[in-house]
Amino acid sequence: MRGGVDGIAEWSGVPLRAVLEAVGVRPSARFVEFYTFDKLADSLDMTDALHPQTILAYGMNGRDLPIGHGAPLRLRVERQIGYKSVKFLRRIVVTDQFRDLGDIRSGWAWYNGI
Repeated sequence: MRGGVDGIAEWSGVPLRAVLEAVGVRPSARFVEFYTFDKLADSLDMTDALHPQTILAYGMNGRDLPIGHGAPLRLRVERQIGYKSVKFLRRIVVTDQFRDLGDIRSGWAWYNGI
């Protein structure tokens, strides 16, 4: 692994799209914000949030998700660089307002697709 943000694993979880559809997202929604237990936050646009490969992961390699990899729940965004796959999810907010919740001071871009 380079820099702790990429690697190969088998993830178990539920597509974020299924959760958003279950709660009934308004048509005006454009972004999804993610807040963590360790006081970090980030966001995605609705295109990445609804992509079939974007999941809320609760398992890794056939086992419960280990704490070191983000238990109890982490976001997996396969269409973006690893730092968008935030760990330790606490709260999800759907909004029509863009807010860059990431750490811009460290040089991380809001969008970093692959």
